[in-house]
Amino acid sequence: MTIQTVNTVPFAGQRPGTSGLRKKVAEFQQPGYLENFVQAIFDTFPDIAGQTLVVGGDGRYFNREAIQTILRMAAANSVGRVLVGQGGILSTPALSCIVRKHGAFGGIVLSASHNPGGPHGDFGIKYNIGNGGPAPERITEAIFTNTEHLTAWRISDEGPVDLDRIGTSRIEGMEVAVVDAVADYAELMQQLFDFGAIRALFASGFRMCFDGMSAVSGPYARTIIEGMLGAPAGTVINGTPLEDFGGHHPDPNPFNAAELIALMDAPDAPDFGAASDGDGDRNMIVGRGVAVTPSDSLAIIAANAHVAPGYRAGIKGIARSMPTSTAADRVAQALGVPCYETPTGWKYFGNLMDAGLVTLCGEESYGTGSDHIREKDGVWAVLFWLNLIAASGKPVDTIVREHWARFGRNYYSRHDYEAVDALEADAMMVQLRAGAGSLAGTRLGSYTVDYADDFVYTDPVDQSLAQKQGIRIVMTDGSRIVLRLSGTGTEGATIRLYLERYEADPSRHGIPTQEALAELASIAGHLAGIGQRTGRDRPTVIT
Repeated sequence: MTIQTVNTVPFAGQRPGTSGLRKKVAEFQQPGYLENFVQAIFDTFPDIAGQTLVVGGDGRYFNREAIQTILRMAAANSVGRVLVGQGGILSTPALSCIVRKHGAFGGIVLSASHNPGGPHGDFGIKYNIGNGGPAPERITEAIFTNTEHLTAWRISDEGPVDLDRIGTSRIEGMEVAVVDAVADYAELMQQLFDFGAIRALFASGFRMCFDGMSAVSGPYARTIIEGMLGAPAGTVINGTPLEDFGGHHPDPNPFNAAELIALMDAPDAPDFGAASDGDGDRNMIVGRGVAVTPSDSLAIIAANAHVAPGYRAGIKGIARSMPTSTAADRVAQALGVPCYETPTGWKYFGNLMDAGLVTLCGEESYGTGSDHIREKDGVWAVLFWLNLIAASGKPVDTIVREHWARFGRNYYSRHDYEAVDALEADAMMVQLRAGAGSLAGTRLGSYTVDYADDFVYTDPVDQSLAQKQGIRIVMTDGSRIVLRLSGTGTEGATIRLYLERYEADPSRHGIPTQEALAELASIAGHLAGIGQRTGRDRPTVIT
């Protein structure tokens, strides 16, 4: 077989977003489009020759074809060994686990996470560094710069690898090892959680429903929850990864996981419900009649970390993305550990974890995790809640209400305006940015503004700076309005409006969330001119 050098010209717009490069499948299928970006990754690392790389994806449409291309390009760029998940499947947390366990140079994740799949859906690719986490901005910018100047890419003309058979083969001088997609990850989970206690919980008649949303976490949940923990067959629904996610929008929130929410609201509901997203790094926790917000889930896990064997010695600190509610801050204060506020994007947690500053991290977009890997981890969060329920003997709703009684309730919601005109969205942010500095002391309805700014983050480890990370309007009582543009969409722009109101009085913890936040939503809409900018009188999705 021979290595071919194919001349090319740059494609516009290959700058990675919050979690890699995400575009419509049709765009990735353009001749040379995927190849250009992959070559730009390899060109960023001149020392990759002879190294080990991990490759896998969430099984969405175009996943297998992309993996075959990446394998032949890796061989042509002198990579020494590639570990690839059986069937081309690896959840994002599992890929991080394998990179770390096997000391790999890095990994390539093929996923658009919670975005829709199928021929007319989305596809994505991102690079993870040797700690198992997403590449930091200095590396993604270097990749982008390479895409702008690329003149050729290299590829072997070797035939396809059998991705369904575990074992080894070779492309040119490179070894390809097809590995069990679940085994290493499941082994790590056994080290963190009390599987004996959880098995006893299921043996007692405890019932659960895990919605895999026809995405990548299904095989992991079946192996661990039904297989290793003894939950009855059928506990996992929608557990087979499908190229179009079975028509599901694989974003685990009450809007998209309507089947699970309806089940948990029914008179004969299981004791516990959970869901995960396209690539397995997000989670939703549901009790009978109650969906736990991601912000509350992070805070509750932090407050109860000691119940899981892997965290029995306590936690070093907590980190949360800026739009995530301040519920975790209150827990950190009670525990006497630091709480770091970062921009949105899991890559910002990596330095904090590597430096030993934090143990637990969370984002409001249904992402929770710990320093066991360097990605958020949907199945991990579900297992923690199972461990907590087993240790406490309490149902989800009781755990949540007792947490609120101790720490207060942070009413919290996100309003998404999807696929809006990008120019209007950008103009809105420019206007807000210009006016933020003059809002301090202003009376807005029944609230008074304490301060307002465009969030800037200085990494405490390497002093790197991230600017223009979202508008914060913080009231004197701790209530907050946050506005930012999403970096994960593929059409137009998505405006994300985050609303938060703190309530210490337990007698006022039962107000419907949108009712409790209605005044803040009205204030935000007026300040930002959302209706005029979008031409809409309501959000696309409320979570």
